[in-house]
Amino acid sequence: MIINALPFAMGIVLLAIYAYDKLLYLVVLCTPLSLPLSELVPGLPVNMYLPTEPLLFGILLIFIMKWFASGKFDRDILVHPVSLAIFFSLFWMFLTSVTSTMPIVSFKFFLTRIWFIVGFYLLTTKLFESGKNIEKYIWLYTLPLLIVIFYTTNRHLGYGLWDKQAANFVPNPFYNDHTAYGAAIAMYIPFLFGFSFTKLYSPVIRNLIRIVLGLLIMGLILSYARAAWLSMVAAFGVWIIMRLKIRFKPIFVTVLVTLSLIFVFQNQILMYLERNSTESSTNLADHLSSVSNISSDASNLERINRWSCAIRMFEDKPYFGYGPGTYMFKYAPYQLTGERTIISTNSANGGNAHSEYLGPMAESGFMGLVTVLILFIVVIYTAIHTYSRTNDKRLKTIVMSALLGLITYYIHGIMNDFLDSDKLSVPFWGFTAIIVAVDIYTRKNPVTEAVPVKQG
Repeated sequence: MIINALPFAMGIVLLAIYAYDKLLYLVVLCTPLSLPLSELVPGLPVNMYLPTEPLLFGILLIFIMKWFASGKFDRDILVHPVSLAIFFSLFWMFLTSVTSTMPIVSFKFFLTRIWFIVGFYLLTTKLFESGKNIEKYIWLYTLPLLIVIFYTTNRHLGYGLWDKQAANFVPNPFYNDHTAYGAAIAMYIPFLFGFSFTKLYSPVIRNLIRIVLGLLIMGLILSYARAAWLSMVAAFGVWIIMRLKIRFKPIFVTVLVTLSLIFVFQNQILMYLERNSTESSTNLADHLSSVSNISSDASNLERINRWSCAIRMFEDKPYFGYGPGTYMFKYAPYQLTGERTIISTNSANGGNAHSEYLGPMAESGFMGLVTVLILFIVVIYTAIHTYSRTNDKRLKTIVMSALLGLITYYIHGIMNDFLDSDKLSVPFWGFTAIIVAVDIYTRKNPVTEAVPVKQG
């Protein structure tokens, strides 16, 4: 069996050395359909997604060897503010891995983050220079995602399309969580929406894109992922703000006033939320309303339990945290009896902090949260200025779509975190790479004309 796999392995190595772009495309294409090793070989002490993570590790090794050999990489990418924010977050993650309570776990987590960033950010930004290859990157994920949607919907039919409980597991084994499945779909909807109206495609192609968009919307609705639904509302709000060209200052003041009011009236707001007893159900309106039910909805109460544990962990280790990737191993003693739910667990397979913000705070201290916020703010700032700068309608659509896709994740990240998986790392780092690549290109070419999109 190993001998039979050697030609394939050699082919992958040659691709990595002489045509890394083709290997990146292969990884993106395989990601929606990648399978966890635990599904193929149960009982192993380690787990990874196949074939994507071994390929990414190989890309990382080749990248390091080529960099040491030539000592060169695109300086515009390396010194870009977004890249500097990413490097700062990696530096702090490395530092807190050194001080970690579980160094092996933390360095494994750190290594995983590095190969995602090298593959889906650094090399992908280079792939997108001059605004090229972006549509290909989007479609290479979207088309296999359609296969997953068909598979999931077909499984869902066996239980009844409106069976909310079935929605939790029907995306398995491709997506181990219906919220990750919904988050991935939500990130790609802005692109399909933008593509469906761009005049660079023929009317026939635009109609086909609208069919694909309809399928993604169907998949999003049937995912019953409330956080993903809310993230789409937030993205729509950002789209309106950018289309109306509302200035940053009034938006900032509005957000500041809103947060201040929430802080001042937090007790009254909490009392109001506790009166909401709407349970998640097959009724879509009730299911969405249940997102604010903190009195009886087990999913919401468990999130609060995890968040409370993260805060208590932070209070114990505010400077360096417990170490990247350690939350799931360390949170159990921080659970209070009164906050535990019917789905609470003390085992390490119980998942993470369910927050892209509180998780890093518990694992890497206060600066862990700061590095996340800096990255998100710098990306948003870069996207807005890039969108305003370019006159190329194609690039404006692409930058807007990338920003809205990322906004869905930034909002979704309040209630879940998935950046330790390939499924969400492809769009998250890839969309960030799109914004950076277009920013660099439009700075060098301030007046641009629309580039026709190749069809077929």
